[in-house]
Amino acid sequence: MLALAPFFAKERPSIMGVLNATPDSFSDGGQFNRVSAALHRIDEMIAQGASIIDIGGESTRPYAPVVEESEEIRRVIPILQNAVPRFSDQVLFSIDTTKYGVAEQALDAGALIINDVSGLQKSPAMASLAASFNAAYILMHAQGSPQDMQDNPSYTHAVTDIVDFLVQQSVFLQREGVEHIIVDPGIGFGKSLDHNLQIIAGLDKVVEIGFPVLLGASRKSMFGQLLDDRGVEGRLAGTLAAHYHGLMQGVRILRVHDVQEASDSVRVFEALQAAKQPE
Repeated sequence: MLALAPFFAKERPSIMGVLNATPDSFSDGGQFNRVSAALHRIDEMIAQGASIIDIGGESTRPYAPVVEESEEIRRVIPILQNAVPRFSDQVLFSIDTTKYGVAEQALDAGALIINDVSGLQKSPAMASLAASFNAAYILMHAQGSPQDMQDNPSYTHAVTDIVDFLVQQSVFLQREGVEHIIVDPGIGFGKSLDHNLQIIAGLDKVVEIGFPVLLGASRKSMFGQLLDDRGVEGRLAGTLAAHYHGLMQGVRILRVHDVQEASDSVRVFEALQAAKQPE
């Protein structure tokens, strides 16, 4: 099984592949909610360059309905129970959930990362849970819940407000004993188009917090807004442009649906960085 410490020690950017075990996620809902299909997709994403697989059983798209904990467990735990023995020597597994019970069973099944889009706002006890398993915790900023987050998002200063939140919550995580923290500014989670643009343009301020930064802008509606109401399948170029901008500012993890294309962009980024001549 891969370990967290070597992953956090490496400097090169990593790809987190998204696996939605849901019937209603905005991009690929219903495609991978059977174990066999999920395992095939995990195998495919590993071959394409993913080093983390993020499995979620509840859609967090705007206005998505709440899923009961028992149903979320039914969707994700069988996938993990089958995937971890098969792939854990090649990839780290992350559980995308805001529910303590789901996270606990996922860690029991071999996940090593909790990806909590509520940033501890729904269940602060996630911090002690992560610490007890020596798991990594992805601390994401969200304003509101998926059911209301896009109604009227408001900030005094988007980047500063988000950085302040991430710093405050990371202090709590460390106090609870969490050793491996990743921060995510939460593109699209309680943000307008202008907020999202400000955040991506100001990712260097998030990087300055000092933890690895995850950027999850893959296929988000902001690209539809920027590109003449482009549908989900037409947002790849916009996604790659935003993610490449993030890499230039020091982002360490890209959370993506299009793993091959993201991996290709990282390879090009690394080649260009290596070709830089000293001044």
